[in-house]
Amino acid sequence: MVNLIWVFLAVSGIVYAGFNGTMSEVNLAIFKTLDDSVMITLSLMGVLVFWLGLMKIAEEAGLLEGLARLFRPFVRKIFPDIPKDDPALGYILSNMTANIFGLGNAATPMGLKAMKELKRLSNSDQASRSMITFLAINTSSLTLIPTTVIAIRMKYGSHDPTSIVGATIIATIISTAAALIIDRYFYYRRNRAMRL
Repeated sequence: MVNLIWVFLAVSGIVYAGFNGTMSEVNLAIFKTLDDSVMITLSLMGVLVFWLGLMKIAEEAGLLEGLARLFRPFVRKIFPDIPKDDPALGYILSNMTANIFGLGNAATPMGLKAMKELKRLSNSDQASRSMITFLAINTSSLTLIPTTVIAIRMKYGSHDPTSIVGATIIATIISTAAALIIDRYFYYRRNRAMRL
């Protein structure tokens, strides 16, 4: 559905430009955007490689395992339906740790594997409680170091690209807390409605 919306927007913009006589501006915007996207991709790639390298060092040093152990009791409370030593819990912890360090690209494969494991546990075509909770947490994405945003700010010449770290931490703590509260509210509301 989203693909159809994007196609509709692009086609309607081009048709409008054709009727309005501004096709040269559309062409100029397309090529400028392509140039900017390649430059942003290259600059982001450097930052991403740097942080992935740091993540690998942290993994080899046992820091990620320590963080996973630190978060395990918290994650067990959030996902009570998951058995204690199930692989889904490991993937969820890896995903959350990568998101905390602002590595959304590294977190995505772990998130997909976690969803696959949660699907295996639910044995149903409907989303389970754990799947919905994981999606809410993953969407809110608690982040301590917003590496992608820092890279974009560096690319565009920000004098202090890391000045957003404090605001990012506050915003993502609030969004994650809100996601958990809303998730629990609707879960308990649904359970109460089913009992009545």
